[in-house]
Amino acid sequence: QVQLVESGGGFVQPGGSLRLSCVASGIIDSINEMGWYRQVSGKQRELVARVTSGSSINYADSVKGRFTISMDNAKNTVDLHMNSLKPEDAAVYYCNLVALYRGRPERFAYWGQGTQVTVSS
Repeated sequence: QVQLVESGGGFVQPGGSLRLSCVASGIIDSINEMGWYRQVSGKQRELVARVTSGSSINYADSVKGRFTISMDNAKNTVDLHMNSLKPEDAAVYYCNLVALYRGRPERFAYWGQGTQVTVSS
């Protein structure tokens, strides 16, 4: 079983910064990608940023230039540095991992429990 543990959420004023961290544990043959998604109550979960094992990175347009994602494949960790936070960034942020296993063609997606980010003055 794979577990993802997130940390680093909290309260910050507009313009502030936070760093989210996620560490994966369990049986993982290889990581295909790791990323961060967020969800506001009543809305669909949306991609914030993701990075593949080949170091390809995607950001949501709304966070480009403000957020930076980084992954340490050897440590099974992914961080999200969030700068210039806005009230609209407030959400529950979820860590995501897509894993591959030898002998199996499908990809397996795992999710963390979520960490709350509140941006308010």
